[in-house]
Amino acid sequence: MGRLDDRVIIVTGGALGIGRAYCEGFAREGAKVVIADIDGPAAIRAAAELAEGGADALAITTDVADQASTEEMARATLERFGRIDGLVNNAAIAIRLPKIEGPIEEITVEDWDRVMGVNLRGTFLCCRAVIGHMKERKYGKIINISSSTFFSGGGGNNAQYVASKGGVIAFTRVLAREVGDWNITVNSIAPGLTASETENTPMERYEVRVPHRAIKRVEQPDDLVGAAIFLISAESDFMSGQTMAVDGGHVMH
Repeated sequence: MGRLDDRVIIVTGGALGIGRAYCEGFAREGAKVVIADIDGPAAIRAAAELAEGGADALAITTDVADQASTEEMARATLERFGRIDGLVNNAAIAIRLPKIEGPIEEITVEDWDRVMGVNLRGTFLCCRAVIGHMKERKYGKIINISSSTFFSGGGGNNAQYVASKGGVIAFTRVLAREVGDWNITVNSIAPGLTASETENTPMERYEVRVPHRAIKRVEQPDDLVGAAIFLISAESDFMSGQTMAVDGGHVMH
């Protein structure tokens, strides 16, 4: 018997990388998983592979920065499964994309808006799409994925990314206050720099963090799964508005 038996959990950006690891972990614990990703074909492949392992998975092409798309995500989930128990807001534009990273005087307004539109607006829109249903059921679990750069300020040259992830933590706290009366919990995970195929980053860029961690190795997507299972399960029912840094002990708070 799994800790998430029959729970219906949406994971945005769930087709690849860390999001895929969340989906696989939830499925192992018995959840029905909705893979909501802007890369529709990748989401379909991920859902099919989970189904081959016996999981009940649904792929939905979703642009988290688009209100209509997030509303369709919620509608399609309810149509297929009848309820939404959890939401993991994982979809994001990462730090090291071409034409995104740079000193603040080189960051264009368009790039700033693009990162904010996915990382912060997307989190807001996805929560907005499911929160009415969760209030009706008087139950729900929301995990917003931030970043440990919120605590450290990052390594420079990524102001829009760090600011967006700081906004995610602020939004997590205010939403937790707002929806607690409906038995809905809202928490955040702050990963460290994680080796993932969704970022075109040489391994040396990950390895530079290792000496600064209490646990001295490169962070992998699976390192984040246990925290996500805990926060989406009944084990964290009396925990809300909190941020768990999962980065090998790089930042401590």
